[in-house]
Amino acid sequence: MPQPIRPVAARRMLDLALAFGSGGILTLMILCNGTVAGVTNGHFASLAAHGTGTVAALAFLALLPRRRSGAGPGRAPLWAYLGGLAGAVTVIVGSIAMNSALALSGMLALGLAGQTAFSLAVDRFGWFGMPRRSPDLRDAATVVLILAGCLVIIFGGTGG
Repeated sequence: MPQPIRPVAARRMLDLALAFGSGGILTLMILCNGTVAGVTNGHFASLAAHGTGTVAALAFLALLPRRRSGAGPGRAPLWAYLGGLAGAVTVIVGSIAMNSALALSGMLALGLAGQTAFSLAVDRFGWFGMPRRSPDLRDAATVVLILAGCLVIIFGGTGG
């Protein structure tokens, strides 16, 4: 008789599914932003994305119950509020890259490589208040495999 899934294991599976799903949503976002940039420009695509994102965030805030404990206004470090700036720049450069010969898949592959490299640097040096963690051989292998995948996606196609 199969063992029932424990609540902790079920939560972990949900976390993994949510993380995987967020990658699909990110791809859709980049496709939408790049399509807008293709007929306008990267700056307008960023404005459109963040304008609609602001409206959506306000709607979600209105619908969600208020939290009374935990992090509240003013408790995050000042640098944490620059996420919107990073998002705006990401939309602009991602939209330009998606509309180049890299296309959507090449842009996302290189984006993943950049995210991985930056996150390893954050771990290594403890930037942004993160605990220091020295990268190991597994981390190096991860970067090498991601870069190999980038090369396959960008140069391995038929150009069809």
